[in-house]
Amino acid sequence: MYKNRRENLEELLPKNSVLLIPGAEIQYRNSDSSFPFRQESNFYYLSGFCEPASLMAITKKDNKISSLIFVPPKDKIKEIWDGYRAGPVGAVKDFLFDQAYDNTQIDEMLPDILFGSDIVLYPIGKKNGFDQKVIDWTSEASKKDRHSKSINISDATSIIGNARLIKDDHEISLIKKACSISADAHIEAMKSVKGGDSEQFIESMYIHEFSKRGARYPAYNPIVAGGKNACVLHYVENNQQLNNDDLLLVDAGCEYEMYAADITRTFPVSGKFSDEQLAIYKVVLDAMNAAIDMVKPGNHIMQPQEISEKVITEGLVKLGLLDGDPEELHKSGAYKEFYMHKIGHWLGLDVHDAGDYMEGEEYMKFKPGMITTIEPGIYISSSMDVDDKWKGIGVRIEDDILVTKDGNENLTKKVPSDPEEIESLML
Repeated sequence: MYKNRRENLEELLPKNSVLLIPGAEIQYRNSDSSFPFRQESNFYYLSGFCEPASLMAITKKDNKISSLIFVPPKDKIKEIWDGYRAGPVGAVKDFLFDQAYDNTQIDEMLPDILFGSDIVLYPIGKKNGFDQKVIDWTSEASKKDRHSKSINISDATSIIGNARLIKDDHEISLIKKACSISADAHIEAMKSVKGGDSEQFIESMYIHEFSKRGARYPAYNPIVAGGKNACVLHYVENNQQLNNDDLLLVDAGCEYEMYAADITRTFPVSGKFSDEQLAIYKVVLDAMNAAIDMVKPGNHIMQPQEISEKVITEGLVKLGLLDGDPEELHKSGAYKEFYMHKIGHWLGLDVHDAGDYMEGEEYMKFKPGMITTIEPGIYISSSMDVDDKWKGIGVRIEDDILVTKDGNENLTKKVPSDPEEIESLML
């Protein structure tokens, strides 16, 4: 599978080019205690190889693709302490690279690999210090023959990202599993939450539910925001007590075998929405359903955004939170005081996954195999100039939507979003 992905780059890379993809390094939390290693997503997508300090070089010469990888060398002592290393032999045998070498040889060999190429491509600005490394290797390669033409450097972010944008069947199956695990965790939280619990306790419940179902890590820092904390979009302190009359907004998804899920639900701690909470919630839900209907082949990515803005604007007018003609208010962006973010993002190996949002001068059109989140919201902070009964209400609902040839599939619909279903589940 990974070899096929590398070979498919033949159609995407310029002739006489070299693509460099660096792997991730071990990251340290403090002193000599490291975070669990997580491979860089582009590197993993094209290799499946999960050892640190590695580097991949994919060359296209004479319209043929060849692949080379630098990996940590075999080391008996280090393997006793830290575990098995594939080494160059294993990289060729088990990961089907054409050539492999110790990563101690990178600086020595890279100028020779780049020599004679027209262009070297890599994801610019993605790894600290790597930009300078590429410049140095390219400069050394150019010095090998003063009569050779210069080697250009180009950003490979879009080439790789857009290849990752269309998920294959294997990727879709893993994302569906991540979504299922995450959905089960949300359901358990809805059933269990009560006034007096802490946000941290609810967070720990999610991480436990993820882990016991086979997903050791969350795909991102969970947002567990009670009451007015839900009006802070990236609230991650998760350290306050929950009041019985609070809404609880939880944005949490697991990572399963490197692939992410991303779900948000907002539900009443008491199990029963207040009138004001329910009114805001229904507007967001209407926007959610209208936006999901727009996710289908041929539509562009801003159509769900536009419909969500219009539905929310109309809803805010009906509730008296905005005053005026909905169409004019939408054109002026009046809704942005309450709904200030985009409707969603690509989902895959990263929770904010790779892939462009524009095709030339036009918005990207949905194609089968893409997966996007849809996540409208309304946030009414305590400092806003509105009636006190609305203050501190924050609602977001988020599902993960697979584009199919006939429309879409909601991968996270298992978690109730209908308010009556939520209340029934929480009884």
